[in-house]
Amino acid sequence: MSDTNTDRRGVLLALAGVGVLLGALYLAGYFLLGERVPSGVEVARVDIGGLTPQAAEDRLRRELAPRADDPLRVTYEAQTYQIDPAQAGLSFDVEATVAEAGGGRTWDPRQMVQVLVGDDDVDPVIEVDDDALQAAIEQVAAQVASDPVEPAVTFTAKGEQEVVHPRDGVTIDLDGTREALLAAYLREETPVALLSRRVRPQVDEAQLQSALDAFATPAVAAPVTLDLPEGAAKLPVSTYAPALSLTVADGELTPRLDTGVLGQRLRELIVRLGSSPRDATVVLRKGQPVVVPDRPGVRLDAGKVADALLPVLAETGPDRRVKVGVTTAQADFTTEDARALKIREPVSSFVTYYPDADYRNINQGRAAELINGTVLMPGDTFSFNDTVGERTRANGFVVGFVISNGAFAEDLGGGVSQVVTTTFNAAFFAGLKDVAHTPHSFYIDRYPVGREATVAWPDIDLRFKNTTPYGVLIEAWVVPSTPSSSGEMHVRMWSTKYWDVRAGVSERTNATSPGVRYDSSAGCVSQVGVSGFDIDVYRFFRRAGSDQLVRRETMHTTYLPADTVNCT
Repeated sequence: MSDTNTDRRGVLLALAGVGVLLGALYLAGYFLLGERVPSGVEVARVDIGGLTPQAAEDRLRRELAPRADDPLRVTYEAQTYQIDPAQAGLSFDVEATVAEAGGGRTWDPRQMVQVLVGDDDVDPVIEVDDDALQAAIEQVAAQVASDPVEPAVTFTAKGEQEVVHPRDGVTIDLDGTREALLAAYLREETPVALLSRRVRPQVDEAQLQSALDAFATPAVAAPVTLDLPEGAAKLPVSTYAPALSLTVADGELTPRLDTGVLGQRLRELIVRLGSSPRDATVVLRKGQPVVVPDRPGVRLDAGKVADALLPVLAETGPDRRVKVGVTTAQADFTTEDARALKIREPVSSFVTYYPDADYRNINQGRAAELINGTVLMPGDTFSFNDTVGERTRANGFVVGFVISNGAFAEDLGGGVSQVVTTTFNAAFFAGLKDVAHTPHSFYIDRYPVGREATVAWPDIDLRFKNTTPYGVLIEAWVVPSTPSSSGEMHVRMWSTKYWDVRAGVSERTNATSPGVRYDSSAGCVSQVGVSGFDIDVYRFFRRAGSDQLVRRETMHTTYLPADTVNCT
């Protein structure tokens, strides 16, 4: 019994000795090993194993931290894009990384063993601003991503096809790219591939070609016959082709007709057929104003024509025929509207005279032809340039003398200012509102002083407004000059008398003398000098049939002196 107790006591003493030894080793490990990073630990290929935490941090700051500012490179199809880590909200936390690697004292015996045996890689701890990183990735994605292009077909007026072919789009995997960038940050020097995938269009090239063969080509191969109540008419390809298109709808190339475009072109067809409504107007016949009645026409409903037309466009021969109803279209300006203008009598007329010159007869006659018959509604503004157009050979004008830089020169439309001055004076005495007129730079004595005007395309214009309650019809004509007689430029205004207008003129003031110029150029035109001066013209308004003055207007004109020009 005593031997057994002795053996047990010996075992207990042995165990106690082992415990004391282990405890001593444990305390020694805590004090000697616990401060160190486990052996063999690397952070992004930087070895910090066995170092104290401070030494590990110093090494990471020295060898790894400089990489934190290197741009991240992203590639897509041989194109490289760079992302600034700072702008993307990425930063390297050195202290947290060392702590994650196991640096610092610990009572955990497993870590003590790890300090001795080590051999492990630790990921760097990265602080991430999620919003900034997302924005940086999206900025790159915006340069790469694209929507798929669906095929489409449009047509010119000649029936030529304008084809848009299908093309794949690209969408970017933002989440996958984010993870790839975070995994590469501080670890990889090679670029990160932008994660993407192709997006197919709904309709592919084979389906497009099928639609071209089955519909697009026959659609514009020949005109379509329209059966109208008054007979059959050909609808040319040029009329409907610009309104026709094939676009993708519900996964198929579907033909459609733009009713807005078609409607406009159908109106042009009606005009060509002579079936459009005609507005009433007022013309002069045998020296008297006559109302030309309006005439109703026909109208084609673009929507109904489109519905009838689409099913037969793929057909050929006699099957390219549709029946279309029409509606009556009334004129916009009716006979009653024209009568209400009360264009009944001459309310003003003016005539100017010009010396014999063929170019004057031609140019003034052409301008008068273009002005003659113009009707101004109440509130309308007349524009000489808009009415007559640019003075070109194609418009019927020839070269004549004009004033340029204070001297006579040759140009197309010479002599047209005579028409402008005559028209201005007729409007002046009809009581129409002067909107814009430009006197000549120097005075020409065949015109009324202070009441004359010139024009130049396109900026200098004669404009006046019909502020009366009645319509105004402008009559203009020329009595051509001959070698033995002066030419006459006439303008007459027809309306109902609303104003009784009289004119007055001031004395000439601020006289200036002309100089003398010698010109050796090939285009020189000699002229006698003219003095300059200032003058005021007055316009007195009285109601027709009344002596009571309603208002007075003043127009001030400054004429510059025109030098004597001697051609040498």
